[in-house]
Amino acid sequence: MTRGLAVWLACIGCLMAWTLAQGATAAMAVVDGVTGLPIAGATVVSAGAEWVTANDGTFMMPMDKPGAGITMTVRAPGYSRLEMVINGTAPRAIALAPLRPKAVYLSVYGIADRTLREAAIALRGATAINALVIDMKGDRGLTPYPSAARQSIGAQARIDLEAPRVPDLSALLRTLHARGFYLIARIVVFKDDPLAAAHPEWAVRDAEGSIWRDREDLRWIDPTLPPAWSHNLDLAEEAARMGFDEVQFDYLRFPDAPGLRFSETNTGARRVAAITGFLSAARDRLRHYNIYLSADIFGYVCWNLDDTAIGQQLETLGGLVDYISPMLYPSGFTWGLPGCRRPTEHPGEIVSRSLAEAKRRTGLAGVRFRPWLQAFRDYAFDHRDFEAEEIGEQVKAADAAGTDGWMLWNPRNRYDPATLPR
Repeated sequence: MTRGLAVWLACIGCLMAWTLAQGATAAMAVVDGVTGLPIAGATVVSAGAEWVTANDGTFMMPMDKPGAGITMTVRAPGYSRLEMVINGTAPRAIALAPLRPKAVYLSVYGIADRTLREAAIALRGATAINALVIDMKGDRGLTPYPSAARQSIGAQARIDLEAPRVPDLSALLRTLHARGFYLIARIVVFKDDPLAAAHPEWAVRDAEGSIWRDREDLRWIDPTLPPAWSHNLDLAEEAARMGFDEVQFDYLRFPDAPGLRFSETNTGARRVAAITGFLSAARDRLRHYNIYLSADIFGYVCWNLDDTAIGQQLETLGGLVDYISPMLYPSGFTWGLPGCRRPTEHPGEIVSRSLAEAKRRTGLAGVRFRPWLQAFRDYAFDHRDFEAEEIGEQVKAADAAGTDGWMLWNPRNRYDPATLPR
């Protein structure tokens, strides 16, 4: 410990002793568990109240009953979430453990299928993988468990009831935590065919007023309808209660098709207001749990100055989520980038340049981003397999940008350990 840090902690101790003597509040600080340095902007929640640490890592917490057990949770981007109970004297400093999640994705079927699930679990220790992204509600509106929220609103589709299930998802999450995994609940928001079937009044309409279906013949929910938001927030709350470390919202956007009708006029400002409004409501709903929130965005959103006609305006997201997750798959960069017209030949460049642009535009540090990287065969250019070289270049670029780790997407949920970083 440096002399300056020791003096700083001593001052915190003196302030805490004085405030406790007054019987009102306690001065505490949130610090990096490795360096001991203060963490600014950490969020502390206890008994429904919330505090954010100052630049010196400190916050003042009421301690009306210092002898009683006080539960608090602490989170800060780049660190593991901490839950602790204070009995008696409050600690001078709360140390958070640095964490950079490096995840693979498991779909509804992937988490329920023992072979796919065990293969993903086996990556921990053999590779750099230390996190899992698990579908709580997938692309077709299916859930890997009997969701009370889905059942109560009539959106538990028949195919969902017949799909593979995890008998006790909460118990599985506890097992995965014990194995050292950071767990992210992926919730597909506005692409939701079962919900649109149950509530056609919430469905996106075409120019003639009929319910619109996308290229997969799936219906979507109108993002401008706050009553339709609540169901997805119910699912997010289920994820929090189950013990996920983070809730990640995907398909948090308007459909990318022309001529569609919504409950409000389809303008850029209203699209952005719908997406940011949903995230604000999500933060309010989950405030008590103090878990991390993230949002997936199109890769080109890092570059486009407008909302890409889907409501995703890059500059509006940083204050609403802990992590922004651009999907930086080279195959998705149909038009390439200036000076790079064959993205699959330069996967590292796509990732590094997109993250640099996102950081420049938002002013956010790299730790506020956790990108999706490509671990599937190219479909747009040369149809190459993305193996060790291509995955390695993307990972190297993300690490160099100082991101909060990265996530690998493979829709088949198959990850060859030989192709993954160690």
